[in-house]
Amino acid sequence: MALPWLQRVELALFAAAFLCGAVAAAALTRTQGSFSGRCPLYGVATLNGSSLALSHPSAPSLCYFVAGASGLLALYCLLLLLFWIYSSCIEDSHRGSIGLRIALAISAIAIFLVLVSACILRFGTSCSEAQKIPWRPPGTALQFYSNLHNAETSSWVNLVLWCVVLVLQVVQWKSEATPHRPLERGDPEWSSETDALFGPRLSHS
Repeated sequence: MALPWLQRVELALFAAAFLCGAVAAAALTRTQGSFSGRCPLYGVATLNGSSLALSHPSAPSLCYFVAGASGLLALYCLLLLLFWIYSSCIEDSHRGSIGLRIALAISAIAIFLVLVSACILRFGTSCSEAQKIPWRPPGTALQFYSNLHNAETSSWVNLVLWCVVLVLQVVQWKSEATPHRPLERGDPEWSSETDALFGPRLSHS
């Protein structure tokens, strides 16, 4: 059974959201690893001679939250894609009203998490000039600003994708919630169908 076209568009958006979430999680994890596990977001760096050092890093849980939220949402998108590909090929691919309501709730939670993550990356990243200065110990903060900027951009794109997904799910929920009334004799559709079957009726003046 083929998927409805709205759901096919939704799955395409999920594929893009998976890529954005994976890029954001990987970029932030790489950045935190370059600082030996310390979180540079909202951290304080001190200039010692001609090199910088992260003197007051943020709590590691802050980076864990952003990377974890992005990674979990990317994993959710991947599992959802695999499920619907399997379901459309092997089993019945219809999504019931309960499943659609659950999907709406998850999309709303995802939008909140991605928005918070994007704001943390937006305001917690230092200036780009700091990337051009050597850091201590040597090898610290390699391409940290580029990685954080990529994570932020991916998060904002991910936010747009999730908002579009939510809109599509609301449209599907509205269409399923609209009751389908059977045709009656006074309806124009009834007249057109009966005219096609039996010919137009002549009016008697």
